[in-house]
Amino acid sequence: MNRLLLSARLVERQALRYTPAGLPALDLLLQHESEVLHEGQRRKVTVEMKARAIGQTVSAAAALAIGDHADFAGFVGALRNGRGVVFHILELHAQPGPGSNAAPAIESE
Repeated sequence: MNRLLLSARLVERQALRYTPAGLPALDLLLQHESEVLHEGQRRKVTVEMKARAIGQTVSAAAALAIGDHADFAGFVGALRNGRGVVFHILELHAQPGPGSNAAPAIESE
């Protein structure tokens, strides 16, 4: 099964573009930080991940301000050049802070 759930902060958003099929697409950079217990030891985990919203999730992703936190769900696929991975966002549940313009949760059908 290829399913990724990630609580992350938006750190970068590219300009809106359209796929060859005419769907809106938005490339993002997400940053996750947490602390986990691994083999009885606390370990700090920090990761930045390229992500992509296509179709109905674009409006919710576009409404996130840089620095906003959200819960993302989707799947991981290879980048076109085969070097690295991209997180394809299927669901987005914003966790807006004070003064944020984050959109409500968007789920795929």
